[in-house]
Amino acid sequence: MFPVQAQWAWPQQNGPPSRPGNSRTMDGDPTMNAIANNAVVNNTGRMLITREEDIYHASRALKAMAHPLRLQILCILGAHVEVSVQDIVEQVGTSQSNISQHLSILRDKGILASRKHANKVYYRIGDTRIIDLIESMRAAFCTAVDSV
Repeated sequence: MFPVQAQWAWPQQNGPPSRPGNSRTMDGDPTMNAIANNAVVNNTGRMLITREEDIYHASRALKAMAHPLRLQILCILGAHVEVSVQDIVEQVGTSQSNISQHLSILRDKGILASRKHANKVYYRIGDTRIIDLIESMRAAFCTAVDSV
């Protein structure tokens, strides 16, 4: 249903895994066998995500987080237990309607949780593993790491 495609070059001596009409085999190569079975394997041979529903859920969440403003919102929320919509608006510097639309997307994808108190809505990151993911992205993509 949601095919996984490997993003790497085939080794010269082995070629692509066996497919109908392809005379090459995957005998003895666990990485090639896992790819043929739609498993995701990293360069150390460990399987990362194997179930289709998990791949689908992860891709939806990553797509929601991929927008720069939504990532900025997540970074603000990750630094606090919870933050009101108005406080997010003040920190980001855009309109409340724009922030509310982005918060709604993140909430609908299960990334954020919210609560209403009187006339204010407060948001928080619903799962601390999202913060771990953002820290991993920071380590992978940020050229200078700010001191905390």
